[in-house]
Amino acid sequence: MLYFLYGNNTQKAKKKLDSLLDLLFIKKPNASFFKLDLDNFNESKLEELLFGQGLFEQKYIIQMDFLFEDKDTQDFILNKLKEISESENIFLFKEKKINKPILKKIEKYATKVQEFSLKENGGRTFATRNGDFQINDFNIFDLATCFGNRNKKDLWVLYQKTKNKNISTEEVSGILFWQLRVMFQALNSKNAVEANLKPFVFNKAESYLKKYSEEELKKISSDLVTIYHDARRGLCEFDLALEKFILEI
Repeated sequence: MLYFLYGNNTQKAKKKLDSLLDLLFIKKPNASFFKLDLDNFNESKLEELLFGQGLFEQKYIIQMDFLFEDKDTQDFILNKLKEISESENIFLFKEKKINKPILKKIEKYATKVQEFSLKENGGRTFATRNGDFQINDFNIFDLATCFGNRNKKDLWVLYQKTKNKNISTEEVSGILFWQLRVMFQALNSKNAVEANLKPFVFNKAESYLKKYSEEELKKISSDLVTIYHDARRGLCEFDLALEKFILEI
């Protein structure tokens, strides 16, 4: 699977890449992560990542930074686009300027392509195919951040955005469940290894735990589980119950 972000607005490209990584780690929390740039890239390493798999998770997540700045590396990768796109592993590219002929080759194989350009009106252009993510200014992972920070107001606003974008209430609930699970994993752990979490996920969870007592977390978890099961049994309207839950955090 191939995601390709490019353009001269490197700050926004990095922000989008970080958002995609956050979402991927939600879906694949045990996936192995690799980051390649011109300092550590070699052809055999790419071959290994194309067909390898993790010990506990059947996918790798590979970040590829500015490799097209070296022509030999660029040519090698372009010849591997079909294999990258068909790989069970997930490749996320971040590049700067890309000419149109090369971009056409990439678009043929990429799951998603997005340009980040510095323009007077701040606009951005898109080229998308089928994939797991909608590329736009809304990042569903922000729900977990607001929840962790106990930012009720912003969490409610984001929840309204999910409704406008026809994101299911079940998916929103799943994001909140995930953040709760991570916080419980970090609660009685000394470090990320002990918690079985990625370091940056563990560090975020530790900061969020300052906002809640253990008793509050247990009650919130119980309430969220009850809402889910009551909605499945037809005892409540899922979206309204979850909105009430958010406003009472």
